Amino acid sequence: MTSPTRERLLRTAADLFYAEGVGAVGVERLCQTAGVSKRSMYQLFATKDDLVAEALRVHGPATVAHYFAPEDADLTPRERILHVFGVLEEQAAAPGFHGCPFANTTIELHDAAHQASRVAWEFKHQLEVYFQRQAALLGARDPQQLGTQLLMVFDGASVRAVMRGGGIDGVAGRTAEMLLDAFA
Repeated sequence: MTSPTRERLLRTAADLFYAEGVGAVGVERLCQTAGVSKRSMYQLFATKDDLVAEALRVHGPATVAHYFAPEDADLTPRERILHVFGVLEEQAAAPGFHGCPFANTTIELHDAAHQASRVAWEFKHQLEVYFQRQAALLGARDPQQLGTQLLMVFDGASVRAVMRGGGIDGVAGRTAEMLLDAFA
């Protein structure tokens, strides 16, 4: 069972780290925004690094699942792949889009071995495996390679949207379609 204090701290951490960056949000501000004392935070998490990793771990499943079409949706594997890019397109055009929280965290930490980077990669890998599984169902020549390339398009589109401060104008979806055609 989790405490309301822990849940509030994790939600606040996830929101602030996504909006402003891990390094830009100090423990003092985080605790103040969450309405939690620093003592309480350190009773729950030994370090800020532990909190960063746990915030990703707890809020990551909803982030990743949001991109997948429902299991009972009557979609082909190709449509399931393109659905991911459609969701990204919608998100990238929305105010407050700051890119992928997993990529952002790892890039900001500059350390692939950091516990939060490892958690982030676990979630990115779920998306890559999803692409690979759908590619295999399509009968793609090299589903592993195609899945990896689709993940790179996804990540690149996220970064482009942040750098431009706006949507991605359908470029990621069209690029994904070209890759799907090339691997057919």
